[in-house]
Amino acid sequence: MIQLSHPAHFHLYKHVAKNLKEDGHRVFVLIKSKDVLEPLLQEAGLEYYNINEHAHRGSKWGILWDMLSREARMIVFCLRHRIDLLTGSTPEVAHVGWLLRRSSINTGEDDLNIVPMFRKIAGPFLQCLLTPVTCNTEPYEDRSVHYPGYHKLAYLHPNRFIANRDVVEKYGIETSKPYFLLRFAKLGAHHDVGVNGISTEVAQHLIDILTPKGKVYITSERELEPQFEQYRLHIHPLDIHHVMNYATLYIGDSQSMAVEAAMLGVPSLRFNDFVGEKKIGVMEELEHKYGLTFGISSKEADRLYDKVNEMLQTEGVREQFQARREVMLKDKIDVTEFLTWFIENYPNSKADVKQSDFNWGCFR
Repeated sequence: MIQLSHPAHFHLYKHVAKNLKEDGHRVFVLIKSKDVLEPLLQEAGLEYYNINEHAHRGSKWGILWDMLSREARMIVFCLRHRIDLLTGSTPEVAHVGWLLRRSSINTGEDDLNIVPMFRKIAGPFLQCLLTPVTCNTEPYEDRSVHYPGYHKLAYLHPNRFIANRDVVEKYGIETSKPYFLLRFAKLGAHHDVGVNGISTEVAQHLIDILTPKGKVYITSERELEPQFEQYRLHIHPLDIHHVMNYATLYIGDSQSMAVEAAMLGVPSLRFNDFVGEKKIGVMEELEHKYGLTFGISSKEADRLYDKVNEMLQTEGVREQFQARREVMLKDKIDVTEFLTWFIENYPNSKADVKQSDFNWGCFR
Protein backbone atom coordinates (compact mmCIF):
# COMPACT_ATOMS: atom_id res chain seq x y z
CA MET A 1 0.00 0.00 0.00
CA ILE A 2 1.30 3.42 -1.03
CA GLN A 3 -0.22 6.43 0.70
CA LEU A 4 -0.01 9.79 -1.08
CA SER A 5 -0.88 13.06 0.63
CA HIS A 6 0.74 15.61 -1.71
CA PRO A 7 1.39 15.94 -5.47
CA ALA A 8 5.13 15.63 -4.74
CA HIS A 9 4.51 12.14 -3.34
CA PHE A 10 2.76 11.14 -6.57
CA HIS A 11 5.91 11.99 -8.50
CA LEU A 12 8.10 10.16 -5.97
CA TYR A 13 6.13 6.92 -6.26
CA LYS A 14 4.66 6.94 -9.78
CA HIS A 15 7.49 4.97 -11.43
CA VAL A 16 7.98 2.82 -8.32
CA ALA A 17 4.31 1.74 -8.42
CA LYS A 18 4.68 0.83 -12.09
CA ASN A 19 7.85 -1.18 -11.42
CA LEU A 20 6.26 -3.08 -8.53
CA LYS A 21 3.22 -3.98 -10.63
CA GLU A 22 5.42 -5.15 -13.48
CA ASP A 23 7.28 -7.37 -11.00
CA GLY A 24 4.01 -9.05 -10.07
CA HIS A 25 3.11 -7.30 -6.81
CA ARG A 26 -0.37 -6.07 -5.92
CA VAL A 27 -0.15 -2.30 -5.41
CA PHE A 28 -2.86 -0.16 -3.81
CA VAL A 29 -2.68 3.65 -3.78
CA LEU A 30 -4.51 5.54 -1.02
CA ILE A 31 -4.74 9.33 -1.08
CA LYS A 32 -6.18 12.38 0.60
CA SER A 33 -7.37 15.33 -1.50
CA LYS A 34 -4.58 17.86 -1.97
CA ASP A 35 -4.06 20.46 -4.69
CA VAL A 36 -3.74 18.67 -8.09
CA LEU A 37 -3.06 15.19 -6.70
CA GLU A 38 -6.20 13.53 -8.10
CA PRO A 39 -5.87 14.99 -11.63
CA LEU A 40 -2.26 13.76 -11.71
CA LEU A 41 -3.31 10.22 -10.78
CA GLN A 42 -6.19 10.24 -13.24
CA GLU A 43 -4.01 11.44 -16.11
CA ALA A 44 -1.36 8.83 -15.28
CA GLY A 45 -4.02 6.09 -15.24
CA LEU A 46 -3.18 5.00 -11.68
CA GLU A 47 -6.08 3.49 -9.76
CA TYR A 48 -6.49 5.00 -6.30
CA TYR A 49 -8.77 5.20 -3.27
CA ASN A 50 -9.53 8.57 -1.67
CA ILE A 51 -9.76 8.08 2.09
CA ASN A 52 -10.05 11.77 3.06
CA GLU A 53 -11.98 13.64 0.39
CA HIS A 54 -13.55 16.21 2.73
CA ALA A 55 -10.80 17.27 5.10
CA HIS A 56 -11.41 19.54 8.08
CA ARG A 57 -8.92 22.32 7.39
CA GLY A 58 -7.97 25.22 9.63
CA SER A 59 -7.31 23.90 13.13
CA LYS A 60 -4.99 21.47 14.89
CA TRP A 61 -8.00 19.53 16.15
CA GLY A 62 -9.34 19.30 12.60
CA ILE A 63 -5.98 18.03 11.35
CA LEU A 64 -5.85 15.47 14.17
CA TRP A 65 -9.40 14.29 13.47
CA ASP A 66 -8.62 13.89 9.77
CA MET A 67 -5.50 11.86 10.57
CA LEU A 68 -7.36 9.52 12.93
CA SER A 69 -10.16 9.09 10.37
CA ARG A 70 -7.65 8.18 7.67
CA GLU A 71 -5.93 5.73 10.00
CA ALA A 72 -9.21 3.97 10.76
CA ARG A 73 -9.94 3.62 7.05
CA MET A 74 -6.37 2.46 6.38
CA ILE A 75 -6.62 -0.24 9.04
CA VAL A 76 -9.81 -1.61 7.50
CA PHE A 77 -8.28 -1.41 4.03
CA CYS A 78 -5.07 -3.19 5.05
CA LEU A 79 -6.98 -6.02 6.70
CA ARG A 80 -9.42 -6.40 3.82
CA HIS A 81 -6.70 -6.50 1.16
CA ARG A 82 -4.09 -8.36 3.25
CA ILE A 83 -1.46 -5.66 2.87
CA ASP A 84 2.10 -6.83 3.65
CA LEU A 85 3.91 -3.50 3.48
CA LEU A 86 2.94 0.17 3.79
CA THR A 87 4.96 3.08 2.46
CA GLY A 88 4.47 6.84 2.28
CA SER A 89 5.47 10.11 3.91
CA THR A 90 2.84 10.51 6.64
CA PRO A 91 2.50 9.59 10.33
CA GLU A 92 -0.39 7.30 9.36
CA VAL A 93 2.00 4.91 7.64
CA ALA A 94 4.05 4.56 10.82
CA HIS A 95 0.99 4.30 13.08
CA VAL A 96 -0.93 1.72 11.05
CA GLY A 97 2.20 -0.36 10.41
CA TRP A 98 2.88 -0.42 14.16
CA LEU A 99 -0.72 -1.23 15.11
CA LEU A 100 -1.07 -4.06 12.60
CA ARG A 101 2.54 -5.27 12.98
CA ARG A 102 3.09 -4.89 9.23
CA SER A 103 6.26 -3.73 7.50
CA SER A 104 6.28 0.04 7.01
CA ILE A 105 8.69 2.37 5.22
CA ASN A 106 8.38 6.12 5.69
CA THR A 107 10.00 8.32 3.09
CA GLY A 108 11.06 11.91 3.77
CA GLU A 109 13.46 14.62 2.64
CA ASP A 110 13.11 17.12 5.48
CA ASP A 111 15.35 17.30 8.53
CA LEU A 112 13.23 16.22 11.50
CA ASN A 113 13.84 19.50 13.31
CA ILE A 114 12.04 21.23 10.42
CA VAL A 115 8.93 19.04 10.83
CA PRO A 116 8.46 18.89 14.64
CA MET A 117 4.86 17.68 14.44
CA PHE A 118 5.87 14.68 12.30
CA ARG A 119 8.80 13.99 14.64
CA LYS A 120 6.57 14.00 17.72
CA ILE A 121 3.58 12.14 16.28
CA ALA A 122 5.29 9.62 14.00
CA GLY A 123 8.77 9.29 15.50
CA PRO A 124 8.07 6.74 18.26
CA PHE A 125 6.27 4.47 15.79
CA LEU A 126 8.75 4.61 12.92
CA GLN A 127 10.04 1.28 11.68
CA CYS A 128 12.19 2.65 8.84
CA LEU A 129 12.70 6.25 7.75
CA LEU A 130 14.25 6.49 4.29
CA THR A 131 15.86 9.87 3.53
CA PRO A 132 18.67 11.52 1.53
CA VAL A 133 22.11 11.51 3.17
CA THR A 134 21.81 15.24 3.87
CA CYS A 135 18.87 14.82 6.26
CA ASN A 136 19.27 15.09 10.02
CA THR A 137 16.95 12.45 11.49
CA GLU A 138 17.89 12.75 15.17
CA PRO A 139 16.64 11.45 17.56
CA TYR A 140 15.60 8.55 15.27
CA GLU A 141 18.89 8.00 13.46
CA ASP A 142 18.89 4.33 14.48
CA ARG A 143 15.67 3.79 12.51
CA SER A 144 16.86 5.75 9.49
CA VAL A 145 18.40 4.73 6.18
CA HIS A 146 20.17 7.42 4.15
CA TYR A 147 20.78 7.19 0.41
CA PRO A 148 22.83 9.37 -2.00
CA GLY A 149 19.99 11.07 -3.83
CA TYR A 150 16.95 13.31 -3.60
CA HIS A 151 13.22 12.62 -3.81
CA LYS A 152 13.09 14.60 -7.04
CA LEU A 153 15.58 12.26 -8.69
CA ALA A 154 12.89 9.57 -8.54
CA TYR A 155 11.25 11.34 -11.48
CA LEU A 156 13.74 13.91 -12.82
CA HIS A 157 16.78 11.66 -13.14
CA PRO A 158 17.80 11.37 -16.83
CA ASN A 159 16.75 7.71 -16.69
CA ARG A 160 13.18 8.86 -15.91
CA PHE A 161 12.67 12.22 -17.59
CA ILE A 162 13.54 13.67 -20.98
CA ALA A 163 12.21 17.16 -21.65
CA ASN A 164 10.12 17.67 -24.79
CA ARG A 165 9.96 21.05 -26.53
CA ASP A 166 6.74 20.11 -28.31
CA VAL A 167 4.97 19.71 -24.96
CA VAL A 168 6.00 23.26 -24.00
CA GLU A 169 5.31 24.91 -27.34
CA LYS A 170 1.77 23.55 -27.59
CA TYR A 171 0.94 26.13 -24.90
CA GLY A 172 2.32 28.96 -27.02
CA ILE A 173 5.55 29.18 -25.04
CA GLU A 174 8.58 29.79 -27.27
CA THR A 175 11.48 27.71 -25.98
CA SER A 176 13.93 29.53 -28.25
CA LYS A 177 13.33 32.80 -26.40
CA PRO A 178 13.99 33.68 -22.74
CA TYR A 179 11.15 33.10 -20.30
CA PHE A 180 10.94 33.03 -16.53
CA LEU A 181 8.97 30.80 -14.19
CA LEU A 182 7.70 32.17 -10.87
CA ARG A 183 6.13 29.96 -8.20
CA PHE A 184 4.04 31.21 -5.30
CA ALA A 185 3.54 28.54 -2.65
CA LYS A 186 0.70 28.59 -0.14
CA LEU A 187 3.04 28.10 2.85
CA GLY A 188 0.12 26.68 4.79
CA ALA A 189 1.57 23.43 6.14
CA HIS A 190 2.15 23.05 9.87
CA HIS A 191 5.91 23.42 9.41
CA ASP A 192 5.37 26.66 7.45
CA VAL A 193 3.90 28.55 10.41
CA GLY A 194 5.62 31.94 10.68
CA VAL A 195 7.40 31.48 7.34
CA ASN A 196 7.15 34.31 4.83
CA GLY A 197 7.70 34.16 1.08
CA ILE A 198 7.08 36.33 -1.98
CA SER A 199 4.76 39.22 -1.13
CA THR A 200 2.68 41.22 -3.61
CA GLU A 201 5.28 44.01 -3.59
CA VAL A 202 8.18 41.62 -4.19
CA ALA A 203 6.30 39.81 -6.96
CA GLN A 204 5.58 43.08 -8.76
CA HIS A 205 9.21 44.21 -8.48
CA LEU A 206 10.41 40.86 -9.90
CA ILE A 207 8.02 41.16 -12.84
CA ASP A 208 9.25 44.69 -13.52
CA ILE A 209 12.85 43.40 -13.64
CA LEU A 210 12.08 40.34 -15.77
CA THR A 211 9.55 41.51 -18.39
CA PRO A 212 12.06 43.58 -20.42
CA LYS A 213 14.17 40.40 -20.75
CA GLY A 214 11.48 37.86 -21.65
CA LYS A 215 8.07 36.37 -20.88
CA VAL A 216 7.00 35.81 -17.28
CA TYR A 217 4.84 32.85 -16.27
CA ILE A 218 3.41 32.33 -12.79
CA THR A 219 2.30 29.05 -11.26
CA SER A 220 0.59 29.56 -7.92
CA GLU A 221 -0.76 27.38 -5.14
CA ARG A 222 -2.33 30.41 -3.45
CA GLU A 223 -4.89 32.82 -4.85
CA LEU A 224 -3.33 35.35 -7.21
CA GLU A 225 -3.87 39.09 -6.97
CA PRO A 226 -5.83 40.44 -10.00
CA GLN A 227 -2.80 42.23 -11.48
CA PHE A 228 -0.91 38.92 -11.75
CA GLU A 229 -3.63 36.89 -13.48
CA GLN A 230 -2.29 37.85 -16.90
CA TYR A 231 0.89 35.91 -16.09
CA ARG A 232 -0.81 32.76 -14.80
CA LEU A 233 0.41 29.58 -16.48
CA HIS A 234 -2.51 27.45 -17.67
CA ILE A 235 -1.11 23.99 -18.34
CA HIS A 236 -1.69 20.39 -17.37
CA PRO A 237 0.10 19.62 -14.08
CA LEU A 238 2.02 16.74 -15.67
CA ASP A 239 3.66 19.17 -18.11
CA ILE A 240 5.18 21.59 -15.57
CA HIS A 241 8.62 19.94 -15.61
CA HIS A 242 8.88 20.28 -19.38
CA VAL A 243 8.12 23.99 -19.03
CA MET A 244 10.58 24.34 -16.17
CA ASN A 245 13.35 22.60 -18.11
CA TYR A 246 13.53 25.31 -20.80
CA ALA A 247 13.07 28.28 -18.45
CA THR A 248 15.86 30.85 -18.29
CA LEU A 249 15.37 31.29 -14.54
CA TYR A 250 13.14 29.94 -11.77
CA ILE A 251 12.21 32.11 -8.78
CA GLY A 252 9.85 31.03 -6.03
CA ASP A 253 9.07 30.57 -2.36
CA SER A 254 8.49 26.85 -2.90
CA GLN A 255 11.20 24.52 -1.61
CA SER A 256 10.03 21.63 -3.80
CA MET A 257 10.16 23.47 -7.11
CA ALA A 258 13.55 24.97 -6.28
CA VAL A 259 14.89 21.42 -5.88
CA GLU A 260 13.18 20.36 -9.12
CA ALA A 261 14.85 23.24 -10.98
CA ALA A 262 18.20 22.15 -9.51
CA MET A 263 17.63 18.57 -10.70
CA LEU A 264 17.16 19.93 -14.23
CA GLY A 265 20.11 22.33 -14.07
CA VAL A 266 17.88 25.40 -14.34
CA PRO A 267 19.19 28.51 -12.52
CA SER A 268 16.97 28.94 -9.49
CA LEU A 269 16.38 31.31 -6.59
CA ARG A 270 14.23 30.58 -3.54
CA PHE A 271 12.96 33.37 -1.35
CA ASN A 272 11.59 32.46 2.07
CA ASP A 273 12.45 32.19 5.76
CA PHE A 274 13.74 28.62 5.53
CA VAL A 275 16.94 30.21 4.25
CA GLY A 276 17.51 31.87 7.62
CA GLU A 277 17.34 29.93 10.87
CA LYS A 278 15.42 26.94 9.47
CA LYS A 279 18.18 25.51 7.31
CA ILE A 280 17.24 22.40 5.29
CA GLY A 281 19.93 19.81 4.56
CA VAL A 282 18.91 19.10 0.96
CA MET A 283 18.82 22.79 0.07
CA GLU A 284 22.12 23.46 1.84
CA GLU A 285 23.88 20.74 -0.16
CA LEU A 286 22.41 21.84 -3.49
CA GLU A 287 23.49 25.42 -2.83
CA HIS A 288 26.85 25.11 -1.12
CA LYS A 289 28.22 21.87 -2.61
CA TYR A 290 26.79 21.98 -6.13
CA GLY A 291 25.83 25.65 -6.66
CA LEU A 292 22.53 24.64 -8.24
CA THR A 293 20.21 26.96 -6.33
CA PHE A 294 20.49 30.06 -4.18
CA GLY A 295 18.47 30.87 -1.08
CA ILE A 296 17.64 34.39 0.07
CA SER A 297 15.74 35.29 3.23
CA SER A 298 12.41 37.09 2.84
CA LYS A 299 13.93 39.90 4.91
CA GLU A 300 16.44 40.64 2.12
CA ALA A 301 14.35 41.68 -0.88
CA ASP A 302 17.05 44.00 -2.25
CA ARG A 303 19.51 41.12 -2.24
CA LEU A 304 17.01 39.07 -4.26
CA TYR A 305 16.69 41.81 -6.89
CA ASP A 306 20.47 42.15 -7.09
CA LYS A 307 20.86 38.38 -7.56
CA VAL A 308 18.24 38.31 -10.30
CA ASN A 309 19.99 41.12 -12.16
CA GLU A 310 23.35 39.41 -11.70
CA MET A 311 22.07 36.15 -13.19
CA LEU A 312 20.40 37.94 -16.08
CA GLN A 313 23.71 39.64 -16.91
CA THR A 314 25.89 36.53 -16.57
CA GLU A 315 26.86 35.15 -19.96
CA GLY A 316 26.39 31.40 -20.35
CA VAL A 317 24.68 31.03 -16.97
CA ARG A 318 22.52 28.15 -18.17
CA GLU A 319 25.55 26.24 -19.46
CA GLN A 320 27.23 26.73 -16.07
CA PHE A 321 24.24 25.24 -14.26
CA GLN A 322 24.02 22.32 -16.68
CA ALA A 323 27.67 21.51 -15.97
CA ARG A 324 27.02 21.67 -12.22
CA ARG A 325 24.06 19.35 -12.68
CA GLU A 326 26.32 16.78 -14.33
CA VAL A 327 28.65 16.88 -11.32
CA MET A 328 25.68 16.31 -8.99
CA LEU A 329 24.31 13.42 -11.06
CA LYS A 330 27.65 11.59 -10.90
CA ASP A 331 27.36 11.57 -7.10
CA LYS A 332 23.71 10.51 -6.94
CA ILE A 333 21.57 7.49 -7.80
CA ASP A 334 18.40 6.70 -9.74
CA VAL A 335 16.09 6.91 -6.71
CA THR A 336 13.25 5.00 -8.41
CA GLU A 337 15.52 2.04 -9.05
CA PHE A 338 16.74 2.09 -5.45
CA LEU A 339 13.30 2.54 -3.88
CA THR A 340 11.83 -0.31 -5.94
CA TRP A 341 14.64 -2.62 -4.82
CA PHE A 342 14.42 -1.46 -1.22
CA ILE A 343 10.67 -2.16 -0.99
CA GLU A 344 10.86 -5.53 -2.75
CA ASN A 345 13.65 -6.77 -0.51
CA TYR A 346 12.56 -5.24 2.80
CA PRO A 347 13.52 -5.81 5.62
CA ASN A 348 16.73 -7.46 4.34
CA SER A 349 17.42 -4.38 2.22
CA LYS A 350 17.54 -2.23 5.34
CA ALA A 351 20.30 -4.38 6.83
CA ASP A 352 22.17 -4.50 3.49
CA VAL A 353 22.24 -0.71 3.09
CA LYS A 354 23.61 -0.29 6.61
CA GLN A 355 26.75 -2.21 5.60
CA SER A 356 29.76 0.03 5.01
CA ASP A 357 30.66 -1.76 1.76
CA PHE A 358 27.17 -1.51 0.21
CA ASN A 359 27.42 -0.97 -3.55
CA TRP A 360 25.45 2.14 -4.51
CA GLY A 361 26.87 1.97 -8.02
CA CYS A 362 24.26 -0.56 -9.13
CA PHE A 363 21.60 2.19 -8.89
CA ARG A 364 23.39 4.81 -10.97
